[in-house]
Amino acid sequence: MTKYVVDQSHSHIGFQVKHMMVSKVKGTFEGYSAEVEATNLADLTTANIAFTFDVASINTKSEDRDNHLKSADFFDTEKYPEIKFQSTTITGAGSDFEVTGNLTVKDVTKPVTFEVTYNGKGTNPWGVEVYGFEAETKINREEFGLTWNAALETGGVLVGKDIKINLEFELNPEA
Repeated sequence: MTKYVVDQSHSHIGFQVKHMMVSKVKGTFEGYSAEVEATNLADLTTANIAFTFDVASINTKSEDRDNHLKSADFFDTEKYPEIKFQSTTITGAGSDFEVTGNLTVKDVTKPVTFEVTYNGKGTNPWGVEVYGFEAETKINREEFGLTWNAALETGGVLVGKDIKINLEFELNPEA
């Protein structure tokens, strides 16, 4: 098995959620790490994947909203500073894979499946192998204890239940 590291300057952790029933709030986690081991990274079924998001690094381009998300109303970063994922099963072939694993948010762990696309392999100008992947899943935030909301006078709620999570990873063999 070969270990791979995330090239953070060419990777991205993002999410989006409905806001006021009419638009979307998008954000990122600026701090994260990943551990990937595989016999052949082009065949993702040989991999073991784990990643961790630093919840305090959340960025939605609104300091007030970010502080609210870090509070006990949502992530409670003082008590639960990380979101973690550990793969359990990987299926697929070619460029399309399903990576199922345990996602832990706050003190709740549930299985989720990421739809993963292998974008290919290249060699950078310094002779290092580069592998590209995109992944997406959708979770119900309330199932992970993120239940704060506010009713709107016009009907509906301020924050949608479904969160889309998208990952873009560029991986290199560990030096």
